[in-house]
Amino acid sequence: MKPTNFPLKTITVMAIILSVIGIMTTAFKARVSPGGNPESSKMKRDSLASVQAFMDVYKVLMSPRCMNCHPAGEAPLQGDDSHIHIMNVQRGKDGTGLYSAKCSNCHQPTNVPGEHTPPGNPKWQLPPGDMKMVFQGKTARQLAMQIMDYNQNGHKNKEQLLEHAHDTLVKAAWNMGEGRTPPPLTHEEFVAAWNKWIETGGYAPAE
Repeated sequence: MKPTNFPLKTITVMAIILSVIGIMTTAFKARVSPGGNPESSKMKRDSLASVQAFMDVYKVLMSPRCMNCHPAGEAPLQGDDSHIHIMNVQRGKDGTGLYSAKCSNCHQPTNVPGEHTPPGNPKWQLPPGDMKMVFQGKTARQLAMQIMDYNQNGHKNKEQLLEHAHDTLVKAAWNMGEGRTPPPLTHEEFVAAWNKWIETGGYAPAE
């Protein structure tokens, strides 16, 4: 059989096509491993790590030191048993109390000495009436989704959420005064879990 002689132009075009195919194949192999797309695998790893971190966060947020100031109703809660505040104070529009019954009447800038006396903080208050940020009664999924919702979390973006863990009122949970049980993690441990949860995607646990 007589050999086929391709024109130089045709050979050049074929070479270019084969080269492009080779580049695409290499790129495809770089992105896809025997276990699937590495990006999907990373997302799965991140979501698992994120959920695990939030479960530690959740333990803290549901402790009386946090939940008492994030009630389902309009009155704050008190004590390790989270009973209704005995002074009958109410949230009010801005979260600082209603009429003359203001949080700052009893909650001074610092703790009052003695057991079960009012804990203090310059910013002591409940979340405002238009952004209640309820913790009480929330499942882990519900609470995670609420915190990550810009329209429910006080209009905080990612950077502001990360910074919020260092807020003086958040830190007051670990300066609770005498006779009260602290949260189940130290503040440092809480910050580490909080940061990991958010930095790996802020995923919510399944119900």
